[in-house]
Amino acid sequence: MSKRIRIYTELDVAEHNSLSSCWVSRDGKVYDVTGFLADHPGGDDLILCHAGKDIGAVMKDPEEHVHSDSAYDMLDEFLIGRLGHGEEIVTEDWVATEDFEPEETDTSTDYEKNEFLDLRQPLLYQSLLDFSDLVYLRCSPVHLAALPPFSVDIFAPYRLLSTVPIPAASLAKTGACFLAGNIIWTILEYTLHRFLFHLDYYLPDHPAAFTLHFLLHGIHHYLPMDRLRLVMPPLLFVALSYPFTQLAHFLFPPAVANGIIAGSYTFYVLYDCMHYALHHTRLPAYLREMKKYHLAHHYKNYDLAFGVTSKLWDYVFNTVLVL
Repeated sequence: MSKRIRIYTELDVAEHNSLSSCWVSRDGKVYDVTGFLADHPGGDDLILCHAGKDIGAVMKDPEEHVHSDSAYDMLDEFLIGRLGHGEEIVTEDWVATEDFEPEETDTSTDYEKNEFLDLRQPLLYQSLLDFSDLVYLRCSPVHLAALPPFSVDIFAPYRLLSTVPIPAASLAKTGACFLAGNIIWTILEYTLHRFLFHLDYYLPDHPAAFTLHFLLHGIHHYLPMDRLRLVMPPLLFVALSYPFTQLAHFLFPPAVANGIIAGSYTFYVLYDCMHYALHHTRLPAYLREMKKYHLAHHYKNYDLAFGVTSKLWDYVFNTVLVL
């Protein structure tokens, strides 16, 4: 069975610079030479002084020691992966503008440049490749337009509700439950985005975990301006919403639970429409501000600005991103 080859960044290699874990790189390949330290003819200190670094030039340096072909063959026995790029996407100097429109990514050169995913090929099977966490989490956003822009009527769900007759005696109770559902959705929007969609630093270091996260939310950060990947797929919505609807019926009488669920689902539809609009539509003043705020989450710092419809819970939990 062939040895599994992972894709690492230079930062991955640099972190392994000690006697207990010593990695080096050469010609784009990564080697774990920890087990060779004690056997190195020149002593382990000669390797340790270059631990976590590229040793290509050192191995050819006559002042150090010109290594033989057998030494290079021996080095191949410790091969564990190759270097990718995995650029850091948090850029403090990125400025949000209301008319932001990124340049289209050149699919013919993107893979050669970034060595992450080939946009000319299906993405799912590629996400099963074995990337290190730094390669996966620090991939730069790319931009592909999939559909022509269209106008989004974000108030359509509320107008639809206004056509449904509600008995006067239950109007206040229904309205209160519906409003409570709206508020509950804003909390869910924030907590799901922050603690589920951005599990980033808590992901198990395993390809299956990266693939699941990529399908859940990673693909949106990788292709933030792709119109085909801005609305939650129905199957994923059912999987996420089912436990919450069951919880509502467990906590409240059916009439109250249904009112809260209706309010939450309506605000979810508003959220989904608004999220699409923040990426692709010219908007009125408040939404222009939220557009700059949300795009800063993508292009400036993905560890802040988790609110999409408002900054309320970002203020409450101190995750506001200052533009």
